[in-house]
Amino acid sequence: TNVALDVIKKDDVSAAVFAPGWVYETKQPPDFQTAQNRWWALVEKSWGIVQNYPKVLPFYSNFDQGRGNHISIDGAQVLSAQWNNISSQSFQPFLEYVDDPTSNTIDVRVDCSEVSFSGGGNLTFKGTLEANAYVSTRLFLGELFMGGLPVRFTYSVKSEGNSQMGLSLEFSSEMEGKKKLLLASQETNQFSSKFDETIVLHQPTKSDTAPGWVIQESNISMNGYTLTEIRTICYRKQPENSEHKSEARSKTTQDPAEYFAVLGHIHISTSIQNTEFPPSTSWIVKGKDVEWGGSQGSKTLSLKISWKLKDGWSSRFPRYNIYVEKLIKQAVRPQGRKIETPALAPPNARNGKTEVAGEYLGESQVEAFYVSDFIIPSAISSLKYIIQPCDSGGASQVLDDAPFFQFNVEGQ
Repeated sequence: TNVALDVIKKDDVSAAVFAPGWVYETKQPPDFQTAQNRWWALVEKSWGIVQNYPKVLPFYSNFDQGRGNHISIDGAQVLSAQWNNISSQSFQPFLEYVDDPTSNTIDVRVDCSEVSFSGGGNLTFKGTLEANAYVSTRLFLGELFMGGLPVRFTYSVKSEGNSQMGLSLEFSSEMEGKKKLLLASQETNQFSSKFDETIVLHQPTKSDTAPGWVIQESNISMNGYTLTEIRTICYRKQPENSEHKSEARSKTTQDPAEYFAVLGHIHISTSIQNTEFPPSTSWIVKGKDVEWGGSQGSKTLSLKISWKLKDGWSSRFPRYNIYVEKLIKQAVRPQGRKIETPALAPPNARNGKTEVAGEYLGESQVEAFYVSDFIIPSAISSLKYIIQPCDSGGASQVLDDAPFFQFNVEGQ
C-alpha cells in the first residue's frame, strides 16, 4: 500500500484506502495490534500527518478504539466482556511506531486489555528506565490558540512502583517564539533544564471508587501562544529524604528499573466549561414497543426507551450511558408481620461516583435505546432504566440525579 501511495503522492493525486482489512484477514505476526501499527506507520511515512488536533476546546480523548474487553466509567469497571462499537472511538494519539523494540526502553501502545479509566482503551507504557533518565512520547500535534482565559489540563494515571508520568506542552508564538512546559507531580531536577518551566502538581486527586488511579490537574495561562504538541514524559520518582537523594546522586545511571504506567484519559478545557447536568425532573422518559417472551418460569422483555428534555433541547449531550436496576418482589406478609421495603437485586456494576445495584446495558449517542430479549428472573417485580447523560469532556451525571424510566413487570 505504501509503495502505491508514494507513486500517487509524487503525481499529486488524491487517494482513499478502502476497507483496510488485510492485516486482520492475513493474521500478520506477532499479533494484530502490532501488525496494525506497523501497517499504518507505513501510510504515515508515505503521506505524513494531514490532520492535527486539538484545535478547539473542549478536547477529550480516552484513547478508545471502539472495541475492547471491558468498559470503565470514571475508573470503575462496569462491563467485562468483548464488545465492538465504532461510534465510541475517541481521538487517537499520534504514536511513532518503532519497528525495532530494542531501540526504545519504553514500549508504548494503545491497549484494550489493561484496566481503563474511561471506555475500553488506554495507553500503556512498559519497559525499563534508568534513575535519572526520561522517555518522551508524542501524543498529539495541535493547532490550539490560547486566548485570555486559563486552560485546564486534566489527565489520569495509574502506575506501579516509582514510575511517574508528566506532560510536556510545546507552545509557539510569532512574537515570543517557542516555549516548552512540563507538568509533573514533583520537582524533576534531573531533566528540568530541558524545559522552559516546570509546573509541579502539588495535590493530585485519588479516586475513592477507582483505587490506583490518580487525577492530575493544572491551569495554564499562555495568552497569544498556540499549543502545537503534547507529549508524555516517563520518569522515576526521586527519593524525598536528603540522605537518600545523596545516595541516588552518587549512583551511576546504569541502574535501570522496571517501569509501568497507564494513561487513562486527557481533557483540555477552559475554566468556564463546566457542565451543569439538569435534574431528573427536567426530562421526559418513555418506554414503548413492548414485547414479551420467554418460558419455563422466566420471561424476556424487549422495548424502546426514549427521552428528551422538557425545554426542547435535543442535542445538548453527545452520549448517554444506560443502566437497569432490578427490584425484587415483596414477600407476602404473614398476618401480624411488618412489610419490609422492596429490595434491590445484588449489585454488579458501579458508577465512578455512585454505587449502583444494577447492570450496565450500553451507551447511546441519540435519545433512544433499544433493549432486546432482556431476561427477567421470576423474583423481579419491576425494572428501573437509568439514563446517564455525559458531556463532551468525559464527565457524567451522578446516577442518583439522572433521569429514569420504571417499568412494572409483575403480572405480565
